[in-house]
Amino acid sequence: MEIAADAAGPDATYPFSAVVGQDRLRLALILCAVHPGIGGVLVRGEKGTAKSTVVRALTTLLPPVVTEGRERPARLVELPVGATEDRVVGSIDLERVLRDGEKAFAPGLLAGAHDGVLYVDEVNLLHDHLVDVLLDAAAMGRVHVERDGISLSYPARFVLVGTMNPEEGELRPQLLDRFGLTVDVAASRDVDERVEVVRRRMAYERDPAAFAARYAPEDAALAAEIATARGRLTGVDLPDTELRRIAALCAAFDVDGMRADLVIARTAVAHAAWRGGTRVEADDVRVAAELALPHRRRRDPFDEPGLDPRQLDDALDRADDAAREEEPPRSDPDPDTDPDAAPRPPEADGADDSPSPEGEPDPDPDGPDGGGAPEPGERPAAPPGSEFRTRLLEVPGVGDGAPGRRSRSRSNRGRAVHAIESPSGGIHLVGTVLAAVPHQGERGRASGRLRLEARDLRGAQREGREGNLVIFVVDASGSMAARERISAVTGAVVSLLRDAYQRRDKVAVIVVRGSAADVVLPPTSSVDIAVRRLRSMRTGGKSPLAQGFLRAREVVARERLRDPARRALVVTLTDGRATGARDAVEKARAAARLLGESGAASVTVDCETGMVRLGLAVDLARAQRGGYVRLTEMSAQQVAGVVRAAA
Repeated sequence: MEIAADAAGPDATYPFSAVVGQDRLRLALILCAVHPGIGGVLVRGEKGTAKSTVVRALTTLLPPVVTEGRERPARLVELPVGATEDRVVGSIDLERVLRDGEKAFAPGLLAGAHDGVLYVDEVNLLHDHLVDVLLDAAAMGRVHVERDGISLSYPARFVLVGTMNPEEGELRPQLLDRFGLTVDVAASRDVDERVEVVRRRMAYERDPAAFAARYAPEDAALAAEIATARGRLTGVDLPDTELRRIAALCAAFDVDGMRADLVIARTAVAHAAWRGGTRVEADDVRVAAELALPHRRRRDPFDEPGLDPRQLDDALDRADDAAREEEPPRSDPDPDTDPDAAPRPPEADGADDSPSPEGEPDPDPDGPDGGGAPEPGERPAAPPGSEFRTRLLEVPGVGDGAPGRRSRSRSNRGRAVHAIESPSGGIHLVGTVLAAVPHQGERGRASGRLRLEARDLRGAQREGREGNLVIFVVDASGSMAARERISAVTGAVVSLLRDAYQRRDKVAVIVVRGSAADVVLPPTSSVDIAVRRLRSMRTGGKSPLAQGFLRAREVVARERLRDPARRALVVTLTDGRATGARDAVEKARAAARLLGESGAASVTVDCETGMVRLGLAVDLARAQRGGYVRLTEMSAQQVAGVVRAAA
């Protein structure tokens, strides 16, 4: 349950010892407090699970910071999702430059978080380049600044904690790997525990000071234990036996690179110091692996993070053999001939990612079919065809939407196109000089240096890329249900969804079949959910395309109210053969025209095959005043460039 101290204001402190449950999260945070070099904690969980509460309470347990001979408490610095890079790492102090004529540096949020906690709520919504900056600083303990004519570095050792709700979109696997540890949290289903959460929260609201005082002794004792464990770190021995166990474990799970080995080693040392030991043991390695490996097994954007305890046990059993070996194992063992070779767990080879057998019920509790009964003649969709790198589909013009990698936009990053009065995008030197030149006479300049004032300052209007709302309208009717065709269509949509994931889009999926058009996935950043529902989609029946276009128009209108700056792109995959009524084709064209008049960009992917082609999909593309492309032309390897406009 969410019991953050919001009622008493943002500066209120909720005692760490008063948080009910979340034992694994508490342990991960404590280990990072003992050894900040672990690299921080990523907390994944549904809303209302005390993620923010535990993180904010952690600062009371950290040792005080000594600066310039003075002692102060450790700080918690919160990084807003909309922060800019100069606010995070620091930049030139423009006021001092213009006022005093000297180069000066204004520190950023990372400097303020030194020896404290840097907290990023909804880290999955943070710009990717900022996540890279944070994780580099957390790993190295320093920030290097090379910008605006400044070259310097400063210490920034902090406990990095990011929280996120997976339903709002996942972090890319490359960024997941940069977090040292990860913990999945969920609200307790135990009645007594939930009652205790409510009881403590209400007690806090009645009297925050008295509530904090009640748990102060426990927090003080815990802080002393952390300080003691920190002092014990350098004396903890990590024997070669355990190092070999760590290496064998990471090799068994086929993790990329060496970061997992280092994180597990540091975490195991921290855990040994925390329990009061002087030597890392097998149990320390197991605890470290449980915290450091789950998110590193996510090899594909559509894989679910997680670690099966049984597979961990099996891998640890095999790692025991490697740990006891005195000599390194032979290189490149053949698992078919070498009985001592350690095979990878089945999941490491992607065995869990294979499509479900045809006819098997969808494991998603929400269901892919909107809860409706199957239409006559419906059947499960064929497994997706081969995936490929798709050609770029983009919204024309320049927008102001959320940062991403699809369509052109005005942003704080990218190339400078012209000067503006606001300096938010960085200094536009030429624009600043040109603004100052007409005023040199009135400022008394006859020769020498140019005289500048604050009002001369000009910023750079930059052009970057934005993420869009991509709405997929998938025709799953009888005319599309031939096994080869629907397999190719499903493979194309999965490829487009992967592309949307990489370009940081929101997606929605509308399936047209039977007697209705169902929004099987409302707009979301969680693209992997779209893939799961698409793979279990049923096909067959009539093709009410008109309803599909009208539903897409409704989704666009609703999302404009929630996020006006995010532009929409409707991608329709159909052969254009609308059925269900005598004038179904005309109704589909009329609905397509309404969708086009809504201002949403559109692309129609023509899935029609065979010797005789009716060309109905081309008519729908023209009605929408959008782009048109054949399904066979979707691959970027086959045809380069953006989608062409309808003739």
